[in-house]
Amino acid sequence: MATLHPGSIADNEVEHHKVDPPPLQQKELDAGALFVLKSKGSWIHSGYHLTTSIVAPPLLSLPFAFASLGWVAGILCLVVGALVTFYSYNLISLVLEHHAHLGHRHLRFRDMARDILGPRWGKYYVGPIQFMVCYGAVVGSTLLGGQCMKAVYLLSNPNGSMKLYEFVMIFGSFMLILAQIPSFHSLRHINLVSLVLCLAYSTCATAGSVYIGSSSKGPEKDYSLNSDTETRVFGIFNAIAIIATTFGNGIIPEIQATLAPPVKGKMFKGLCVCYAVVTVTFFSVAISGYWAFGNQADGLILSNFLDGGKALVPKWFILMTNVFTIVQLSAVGVVYLQPTNEVLERTFSDPTSGEFSARNVIPRVISRSLSVITATIISAMLPFFGDINAVIGAFGFMPLDFVLPVIFFNVTFKPSKRSPIFWLNTTIAMVFSTLGVIAAVAAVRQISLDAKTYRLFANI
Repeated sequence: MATLHPGSIADNEVEHHKVDPPPLQQKELDAGALFVLKSKGSWIHSGYHLTTSIVAPPLLSLPFAFASLGWVAGILCLVVGALVTFYSYNLISLVLEHHAHLGHRHLRFRDMARDILGPRWGKYYVGPIQFMVCYGAVVGSTLLGGQCMKAVYLLSNPNGSMKLYEFVMIFGSFMLILAQIPSFHSLRHINLVSLVLCLAYSTCATAGSVYIGSSSKGPEKDYSLNSDTETRVFGIFNAIAIIATTFGNGIIPEIQATLAPPVKGKMFKGLCVCYAVVTVTFFSVAISGYWAFGNQADGLILSNFLDGGKALVPKWFILMTNVFTIVQLSAVGVVYLQPTNEVLERTFSDPTSGEFSARNVIPRVISRSLSVITATIISAMLPFFGDINAVIGAFGFMPLDFVLPVIFFNVTFKPSKRSPIFWLNTTIAMVFSTLGVIAAVAAVRQISLDAKTYRLFANI
């Protein structure tokens, strides 16, 4: 990706970026930028943040997506998703570096959209979509955390009477504590642990799938696709939305904002760390899970480790895998809370008062707590993770991660219409805009089909 650096970007940042801004400049920042988006991190810290935001438990849904796509299309979609998102995230990083070099460092996605595409794009399109995506990810993480807790509970007490919404509330209570961590940069050590945990549960999911698939305990392998044409077509686009969500990020500018200046080249290194983990985890889980369970792969592959309540692998193994998943989910939820935290901080805090003064701590605790409580209530009321996952991917991650980065690059650097980069970016924008619309229709259709089984606070 280094060949894409425009010649207008100097080899070194201008000298004043290498020192901390003077107090007057800090006071000109709003409270959200000053307290939540502190620019103190290194490139390895950005790697931790990126890994937590991308390599998350939704990757355990990849075998389910393969069940609608088959071997060839499934692997192809996974490869394309990895290549395009790695490319797109590097493009958006280059645009951010360019504006930082010009003295206009963007700390938020909506600010970037406002300055590049116009104020209405940032206020009415990019901003709302990003918040929908990020807050939806918090809701999804809370729900999945509750589901994993319930799985652990039923292993030790198969006839237990506790309901899913009770576990969702327990997980939400844990999130309530973590949400009070003041800044994005403060999460760097938690996200290092998160990186280790995602490798751990992905290894467990792969090992469990291979063990079951190699034994007589597993189901008979069937890789055939649905015979009904309409169901198969919509299933394909629903699966594409799930894969898009799995690769989704939506907070690249906010992650780059945590880097200490000069920022040149740091995000590329962080992305290399992240995508090394992506390659290991995504492909191993997707291929092993689909190989073991075929078109019977569940929305969460860990569910396939139980057959009618009977464990197909040792119970301690399922317990360990779920614990790894639960702990990492808490880190994922907190990372995706950051855009919301930034808005709350900007709205209710005073940048001229100390970060830990009573004037700022009290509204911070109250507003963040209400945010987590709301997400927990939504999770408990609407426990349909697979459908939520697909909708978020279609309406949010597809435009933010596949379409807008290439548009930002073309508008900012104006590559020649005869250049390969211009046409590659234009093709990516057109293809994934079309896929996003179709995937959105497929996701809404799936919700309408499943609506007859929906019930508030359902114990599923």
